Amino acid sequence: MSESAGNDPAPPAAVTAPSRPGRGIVYAVSAYFIWGFLPIYFIALAPTGPFEIVAWRVVFSLVFCAIAIVVTRAWRAFAAILRRPRIVLIMGAAGALIYVNWQTYVYATTSGQVVEASLGYFINPIVTVLLGVIVLREHLRITQWIAIGISVVAVVVLTVGYGRLPWIALLLAFSFGLYGLVKKQVGRNVDALSGLTLETAWLTPVAIVQLIVVGVTTGITFGHVSVLHAVGVVGVGVITAVPLLFFAAASRRLPLIVMGFIQYFTPILQLIVGVVLLHEAMSLERWIGFALVWVALVVLTVDMVLAVRRDRRAAAADATRRAAATEAAPTDPLPE
Repeated sequence: MSESAGNDPAPPAAVTAPSRPGRGIVYAVSAYFIWGFLPIYFIALAPTGPFEIVAWRVVFSLVFCAIAIVVTRAWRAFAAILRRPRIVLIMGAAGALIYVNWQTYVYATTSGQVVEASLGYFINPIVTVLLGVIVLREHLRITQWIAIGISVVAVVVLTVGYGRLPWIALLLAFSFGLYGLVKKQVGRNVDALSGLTLETAWLTPVAIVQLIVVGVTTGITFGHVSVLHAVGVVGVGVITAVPLLFFAAASRRLPLIVMGFIQYFTPILQLIVGVVLLHEAMSLERWIGFALVWVALVVLTVDMVLAVRRDRRAAAADATRRAAATEAAPTDPLPE
């Protein structure tokens, strides 16, 4: 999921009464399906290296977003955001974090480390919970602490299996987790299209410098391989923006808990791609580490489901009490 999907929680209305859930599921599965097979797309861009891919990804994403804003006539909403300097600066910080995420992810996929990249997105929900404690001073339930503890053990096991700290997975998880926290600062004031436009606009100078460095060192491949390859490079902008828009559409239609379940679709696909299609090695330690992560996710998911049910029961009981209180309230006597 190495993408700027954001981690904004759905509003209560979305949790209790989502609209058009069938279409929302189609949008969500489409987004996560595309993200799940992104490794194959990036690998197919060989001989283009990860730094050139990310640079073109930024540039062509900005181009795609600009065209989309014009076609959908969303320029007024985008202009309104530009008049709010705080939001623009926050989106710059979000852009920096998603750049780290993109660069790490593309490097992993093009260097034969898709399995470790998938691990990053398996542990991302747990890292998000941990960041809530560290950054937002949130208080966790005991089951959430258990999930974090199991994940720490999993990282230790994986470190033994890899012979090193799984830095790619950790960098992906923490960069995306921090990205979600930053995006929460703007909440729903910034739609998906405007958000990606601002993020890539901030990153475009970095991308240009990166292309210059690639040009004077290894050499630019875009336009020098084949027409199909050039089309594929241009397509990184489309394949970046389209699943993000699908995700935004799904978030408006589905309960948060459903989105939480579907998000595991992406790392599962990435793991399948890495092991089955790319034949990456999976030692016993790796399988044990992944199994521990999955146990932690089960614990976290069960806790989330139970918490949502408790909140719904509490809300229903509160509504019943208010209704009873209203019925029992004395009415004003009729004037004589």
